[in-house]
Amino acid sequence: MLSVLQSEWYKLRKSKITFILFVGPFVGLLIGLLINLTFEGEINQWYILVLSMNLTYALLFLPLITGVLASTICRYEHQAGGWKQLLAMPVARGKIFLAKYVLLMLLVFVIQLLYLVSIYGVGMIKGYTDPFPIEIIWRSIIGGWVATFPLVALQLWMSILFKSFAAPLTVNVIFTLPAILAINSERFGPFYPWAQPFSMMYAGGNTDDLFFIPWEQLITVVGGSFVLFFLGGYIYFQRKAV
Repeated sequence: MLSVLQSEWYKLRKSKITFILFVGPFVGLLIGLLINLTFEGEINQWYILVLSMNLTYALLFLPLITGVLASTICRYEHQAGGWKQLLAMPVARGKIFLAKYVLLMLLVFVIQLLYLVSIYGVGMIKGYTDPFPIEIIWRSIIGGWVATFPLVALQLWMSILFKSFAAPLTVNVIFTLPAILAINSERFGPFYPWAQPFSMMYAGGNTDDLFFIPWEQLITVVGGSFVLFFLGGYIYFQRKAV
């Protein structure tokens, strides 16, 4: 398994992966620096900053970046018969699919860590004096990462299915944009997978829950959609004709 991961990383690092990893956190940094925040009462300055930055980052850029990464990790195989060469090797298809998925999740986690650095950097530049709420921020960062588990699984499935680099990205955009409306709906928001990164990074939610959302929502929506998308992609890849 480790050798398959190393092989996937070797192919991926030849692409513009570094640029992709920094896009989301850099956009978050710009948003944090450009917005003018007003503080009322004794609320921690960091809370307002995180809520403002998450509104764009977690709602749009994080879900969209998962699609870009998934398309990039399969781009090599879609060129010059790459799938035939890869699947002709004495490696189980399941290990190849799992390696691509694990590598994608590791890259998304790196993006989340860079976003954490962006949050702290904005606060330092603006001279915040309130205590840095490390527990709340970490829960937001980890929560956003966990919320991308089903999205990455679906995007990997779509990227294997479509030869076109733009096709899976288009699918991702089509489902990401309605999340803007879904988060304002008490009926649909809690059940829309593309709205979960924002919901699980929303530090203004119920702090008694692990990721600011009820456990039932985490298990049924995030867990359920992950199982559905992961198994769908896994089974399709096992039966993929070359």
